[in-house]
Amino acid sequence: MQRLTSEAPAAVRPLNKWAGLGVLAAGLSMIVIDGTIVGVSLPTIIADLHLDLNQAQWVNSLYSVVLAALLLTSGRLGDRFGRRKLFIIGVVLFMAGSILAALSVGATGLILSRVLQGVGGAAVLPATLSSVNSTFFGKDRTTAFAVWGAVISGMAAIGPLLGGWLTASFAWQWIFIVNIPLGLLVLAGTFIFVPETRSPQDHAGLDVVGLVLSFIGFGLFVFAIIEGPTLGWWSASSALNLGPIHWPADAAVSAVPMTLAAGIAALVAFVLWERHRAARQRSAILDLSLFRIPTFSWGNAVAATVAIGEFGLLLVLPLYLINILGLGTLRAGLVLAAMAAGAFLSGASARHLAARLGPPTVVIVGLALETVGLLALGLVITAGNSIWLIAALLVVYGLGLGLASAQLTGTVLADIPTAVSGQGSATQSTVRQLGAAL
Repeated sequence: MQRLTSEAPAAVRPLNKWAGLGVLAAGLSMIVIDGTIVGVSLPTIIADLHLDLNQAQWVNSLYSVVLAALLLTSGRLGDRFGRRKLFIIGVVLFMAGSILAALSVGATGLILSRVLQGVGGAAVLPATLSSVNSTFFGKDRTTAFAVWGAVISGMAAIGPLLGGWLTASFAWQWIFIVNIPLGLLVLAGTFIFVPETRSPQDHAGLDVVGLVLSFIGFGLFVFAIIEGPTLGWWSASSALNLGPIHWPADAAVSAVPMTLAAGIAALVAFVLWERHRAARQRSAILDLSLFRIPTFSWGNAVAATVAIGEFGLLLVLPLYLINILGLGTLRAGLVLAAMAAGAFLSGASARHLAARLGPPTVVIVGLALETVGLLALGLVITAGNSIWLIAALLVVYGLGLGLASAQLTGTVLADIPTAVSGQGSATQSTVRQLGAAL
């Protein structure tokens, strides 16, 4: 095993470096797909395990809540204790959650398994990007970021297709079982090809208070955003049942505004605490000075916007394709795969465009294509559309998504010191998750 610091970029042999990128991309694919693979299989799971609506919502959304809550914390832990080590731990936890999910015979086991998957995913996601940022340099970094961006944008659209095919051809348990052989291959490749990297400089102390405030703040905030339409933004419209927590449907006020207020309060306390830690030159979960870098702050704002569009589309379109056009889960997944095809195609060519136009211009072109694709979809969609027309417009949107995502990652981290790449990548991943929730 090799160990890198930001001062030793040449320690990785070229062949191993690109093989390591493939391993990291495979691990990232598992995490991204799992965020969208369950939705299309949920009706079958509900019928088989006799879930009520509240339990089904938790199965679908709890993964995203836990993921968002822990991303900042895990990114900082990777910087300090080793990003490769964190990646391995994350893959193992994710596989354990997948096994538990496949063996579940009721709501409790399945919900707990989604929590475990979320914890594993939160370790894997920032570890992949920070490892890329600390292993690749110069033109190679641009290419590696393009691969990472194409995977994170394209694989989200692959989830419904894979989930529909596995559920229709085998059983819903296979949407989780498929993670086991892939996870074993990823672990083997990690030990062989992925070097250990960590921050060569660190302040004393572990920011336990920041860890807790970050988890509570982001967890409650994302929960409130996801559950607001179901539980009611102010007046209670349905009951909340989560373990010992019960909020009745006839309550005067919904649980959402209380949860949202608590989440915002925790986030404010988190920011104040992190500033206090930085002033005393102690280690912090998030280096707030990073937001003084224009490419980082504006790039994160764009990342949130891209996530809002992508995951909003992935929420609405399956319902339209299945309930309005009458497609089966597999055919609906094939239509959505057109978006992934566009994303992978443009992501592969984004590096060459960036060399001629510059990364910021490529991001703008990508955003423009996304806008055109969304506007066209909004204008032409009816109750009797041709699926070929929908697929063609999704390709346009996917082309924009691939261009924007591939170059946006590099733009956000371009001016971030390698030593804090875990914090930087975790911040971008958290912002994307918040955008997805919105």
